[in-house]
Amino acid sequence: MRYLFQILFVGLLLSSCSSVRVNYDYDRATDFSSYTTYNYFSDIESGLSALDEKRLVRVLDSTLQSKGYRLDEEPDFYINILSNEFRSASNSAVGVGIGGAGRNVGGGVSMGIPVGNSGIQRMIQFDFVDAQKDALFWQATSESGFRSNASPSVREERLRAVVDKVFSKFPPEKR
Repeated sequence: MRYLFQILFVGLLLSSCSSVRVNYDYDRATDFSSYTTYNYFSDIESGLSALDEKRLVRVLDSTLQSKGYRLDEEPDFYINILSNEFRSASNSAVGVGIGGAGRNVGGGVSMGIPVGNSGIQRMIQFDFVDAQKDALFWQATSESGFRSNASPSVREERLRAVVDKVFSKFPPEKR
């Protein structure tokens, strides 16, 4: 019985750690090899705090430069960043039921007990817009857990995890 509780506790602990979920979309007709330089829209209103925005841009610059892209005043594409925070509902529950039956008589009681707290999630959307055509050609939306009271180093680690996951599939493979 003790092992059952330990397994249950570990399972709950693992499920409470939120991972980064990412959705991608892109224009299939785009030749991603033609893009070598980038910059950010000058009027970005990311929805992030000023310090988190600086952290995100620093991590994003390092990731894109490691992939061979250069920050330039006259870029091939611009990057726009949008973000918002929301409270997610708890999606786990434990059901407890009691029932009985016998000789044409039956009945039952059931109740749901929520497991875990609803948490704050952060959505960050990255839009890549062709500078010449002024057209969106790639977009990624990430969703991950967020703690407003996290230390600066934890915030940067979390943003790095988001950027790593988002750009693990950029540029998309040709099919």
